[in-house]
Amino acid sequence: MKKRYRAVALALLLTMTVGMTAGCGASSSENAKKIIRIGHNQSTNHPTHIALLAFEEFIEEELGDKYDVEVFPSELLGSQNEMVQLTQTGAIDFCVASNSLLETFSDNYTLFNLPYLFASSEAYHVAMDDENITGPIFESTKQAGFEAVTWLDAGTRNFYTVDTAIETPDDLKGMKIRVQQSPTNVEMMDRLGGSATPMGFGDVYTSLQSKIIDGAENNELALTDNGHGDVCKYYSYDMHQMIPDILIGSNTFVDGLDSEERAVFEEGFELVNQVQREEWVDAVAEAKERAENEQGVTFLYPDTEPFREICLPMHDSMLEKYPDLEPIYEAIQAYNEEYPSEE
Repeated sequence: MKKRYRAVALALLLTMTVGMTAGCGASSSENAKKIIRIGHNQSTNHPTHIALLAFEEFIEEELGDKYDVEVFPSELLGSQNEMVQLTQTGAIDFCVASNSLLETFSDNYTLFNLPYLFASSEAYHVAMDDENITGPIFESTKQAGFEAVTWLDAGTRNFYTVDTAIETPDDLKGMKIRVQQSPTNVEMMDRLGGSATPMGFGDVYTSLQSKIIDGAENNELALTDNGHGDVCKYYSYDMHQMIPDILIGSNTFVDGLDSEERAVFEEGFELVNQVQREEWVDAVAEAKERAENEQGVTFLYPDTEPFREICLPMHDSMLEKYPDLEPIYEAIQAYNEEYPSEE
């Protein structure tokens, strides 16, 4: 059913895009509104969707005579990779993409994908709020047709499995684990001894259910919002990554805003970040309680140091390959010293 809705939405989008191209004379009418299309892969209960609805309300309050914002959840406009490509071409105006996926469009995003890059959630948040850190990375996809306009908290990524508890790296050996579609994530999984299985997020549930894969890695909301806790009964806090989601905007749209409109949109982007992060805290607490009490998920707290030691050589390899990222990496390390892990 979901694929059917996706196909319908994509067909409608294509029709609208063609119609806009063919009828560009109508778009110059004083009363015509530009429809802003935003796609993401989460449910309507997710903090990301709630934040984008706040953005929709804000933009329409401030610029409702010019813009009509439409938010498409649950991969209705395609997978993340498909939505990024649509944003590149200007067929849609914004979408939310994982930082891991953006690594395939700009090497700079490799930095944020490194396992154990951040020492704590506090270090992660202050680093991502520092424009000296994020700016060079967010702007690095301009040549690809889009730019990052804000970041979203996606929590801490941990392993969860169908029927095997992960308490040491040895427990991962031979297990097929879904990872995001990024070279860094594949390398991380290989180093930890598992068999990396990259795939789109929308395919994970059925792959777990049919045991095509033995587990996956994500935050707690994947258990409840996406039903993975109905299948996977062990969730292990190895804390291997803190990877942001990124709201990206098409150059076609963003560069076409005048200075006054851009100021309003910048305020809207800040609102997305603020609302999403506030909603995230409550959503994680609720997801964990529901997963434990309703889905029967067991939460495990292994020693993270053995996992970290295996992955740390990836830091040196990345810096050797991308030396221009070293100043940003060192700035993050300074925040790690200021906000160390509480463990």
